[in-house]
Amino acid sequence: MQWTESKEAIAAVDSILARVGLAHGSRKTRSGAWEAGERKKIPRANLSRLNYEKAAVIRATVMEQHPWLRHGFSTRLGGVSEVYGPRELNLGWTASDDPAKVAENRRRLASNIAGAKSRPPLVTLRQVHSSVVRIIDPNSGALAGKLETAEGKAVMRGDGIMTDVPGVLLGIQVADCVPVLIADVKRKAVAAFHAGWRGTLRRIVEGGVGRMRLRYGSRPEDLIAVVGPSIGACCYSVGEEVRHEFESQFAYAPQLFSEVYDSDPVKEKYPLLFLTARAPGHSNIGPQIHLDLWEANRRQLLDAGLRTEHITVIGECSACTRLNSGRLKYYSHRGEAGFAGRMMGVIGVAG
Repeated sequence: MQWTESKEAIAAVDSILARVGLAHGSRKTRSGAWEAGERKKIPRANLSRLNYEKAAVIRATVMEQHPWLRHGFSTRLGGVSEVYGPRELNLGWTASDDPAKVAENRRRLASNIAGAKSRPPLVTLRQVHSSVVRIIDPNSGALAGKLETAEGKAVMRGDGIMTDVPGVLLGIQVADCVPVLIADVKRKAVAAFHAGWRGTLRRIVEGGVGRMRLRYGSRPEDLIAVVGPSIGACCYSVGEEVRHEFESQFAYAPQLFSEVYDSDPVKEKYPLLFLTARAPGHSNIGPQIHLDLWEANRRQLLDAGLRTEHITVIGECSACTRLNSGRLKYYSHRGEAGFAGRMMGVIGVAG
């Protein structure tokens, strides 16, 4: 027998349930968050300003306007790794991937960003979710290879890095956390920051702008910034303790959080049917709390003095953005249950 849904059939079921005192539920999802049973992606400004290339790197127009500036955000496409998918650009020294393939992927990324004929050093960090910012100058051991292992793994700990040395690329590794790139267009200094929720809470981006002002004499009005691909508020659920932490630090914290219910049309229509469907203590518990790290870091840039028009938010979620083929565009530690490669946000001054 094939069942079909009709207004008459629904009305008949409604009538039967009404006789025993059951009525439609009033539980609501976040306004505009769901469509056809699936959570919608939250739109972000500036998407029309992006220059999407066939290569594995995307760039923002706000930085492409400066010929001396090199930058880009990698996707998972265009490499030689196979463990997470065919021909992928995994840039992390993960236990599952072949180090030789990771090294080749990093060479490809550096060449893509700096130019096919260039082979600039790619300086990275051992990221620890801190507010530590490192400065690379001409005498830094990193430029001589002294702060890397033989395989090219970073040994310098921190989550922010900056330089005004030409011919050097700075790389921040991510797989959901926010990569933020900043450039001083007057003094030709650049910086890259790794801003997960802990780093964001510690104001690594806001403090990093302060370090640029001290080190290079940067003025906020001369800075441009890009908030790169990372997990969006559409997919980033956190615990109540994270909300409390942010509320203790930021006056605008309530604007960073939203409450989202999982959508189940049947349960929403007839909630009383499910009151005894679970053992005591195993009922659905409240909404999910979602955090908008893009907005959190944009607000830090504004508080640091940057102009609104100088900040670009890429606005693509690493956990749910897909290509037309249906393939995931980015790596996501959460979206892939921990089995994921790594992307990079990279910036540098042309040599």
